[in-house]
Amino acid sequence: MDERTRRVDPKLLELLVCPLTKGRLSYRAAENELVSEKARLAYPIRDGIPIMLMSEARKIDD
Repeated sequence: MDERTRRVDPKLLELLVCPLTKGRLSYRAAENELVSEKARLAYPIRDGIPIMLMSEARKIDD
């Protein structure tokens, strides 16, 4: 199964929070990342594992 077609377990999404804001995250399947709208950061998911490090996060400009 292609990594981009995988879904994030909803239970995992309930547990994970942004390390900066401690706020909720949303899953963007197209980019395969977890997004903190509050912090304007996107955390990548690699090999099915969310990388919740600020140093690995992508800043959202839009």
